[in-house]
Amino acid sequence: MMTEVDIRQKRLGIIMMLLASFCFSLGGLFLKLVPWNPLAINGARNLIASLVIGLYLLAIRHRLRLNPTVLAGAACFSGVTTLFTMANKMTTAGNAIILQYTVPVWIVVLMYVFFGKKPGKLEIISILIVLAGILCFFFESISSGKILGDLLALVSGVFYAGVFMLNQFEKGDALSSIFWGQLMTGIFLSPMVRWETDFSPQVLSCVILLGLVQVGLAYIFFSTGTKYTDPVTASMINAIEPVLNPTLVAVFYGETLGMLSLVGAAIVIGDILFYNIRSVRSRK
Repeated sequence: MMTEVDIRQKRLGIIMMLLASFCFSLGGLFLKLVPWNPLAINGARNLIASLVIGLYLLAIRHRLRLNPTVLAGAACFSGVTTLFTMANKMTTAGNAIILQYTVPVWIVVLMYVFFGKKPGKLEIISILIVLAGILCFFFESISSGKILGDLLALVSGVFYAGVFMLNQFEKGDALSSIFWGQLMTGIFLSPMVRWETDFSPQVLSCVILLGLVQVGLAYIFFSTGTKYTDPVTASMINAIEPVLNPTLVAVFYGETLGMLSLVGAAIVIGDILFYNIRSVRSRK
């Protein structure tokens, strides 16, 4: 039976995940508005974000950890932000975020690989349905020449699953992994900014907001949310992002999804929401 403290922590986790999802959803639009190389964008925004996370760690007096598990988490973080930034430039924002949103499927796979938790019938069916949705994206991307961007988005979902699981490992520490991932990505990629030519107020504002809000604040909310909610519940709340992200891009940037991609989006989002709701009910 859950205590009052457990209930409060659960609520806090849900609120933090909602805030994180909103901050994350701003990425598609801001990335489209910055005409830089995606690696330069990712380096700059992560360097800014590392300052935000660093100050947060000092404020809460969180001891920074450094061990193989934390470094593996940092690599996952660097992978997901770098691949998603590249994908967002090479395919539509909708394709990028929804293909990354296949993360619950990869969580099921990784939970089996690392913790021996075998997928049940519901998980297997869900994975097959998601794969059908993914095929819709790829069939449309073949004709539009955006298949590489879709592949990068899909692989970023694998790394994102690792980020969701940072607090599941005994020696894991989400905040430490996020900080080291941001710092390493910023140090290695931000020097590419020197080759850019557009430093208008709009571009610089978008880059700063990407670092402060879309990565910095978002992952502070995210690390707290995943601490007090299980990976499946956290990924279910994260369903806000793949809906709001392409909506903002469509309204303010004019980019929309093709018909097959819309079908794929409906299949992926619908299936994962159904899977998560059934998972929560079965646990109750």
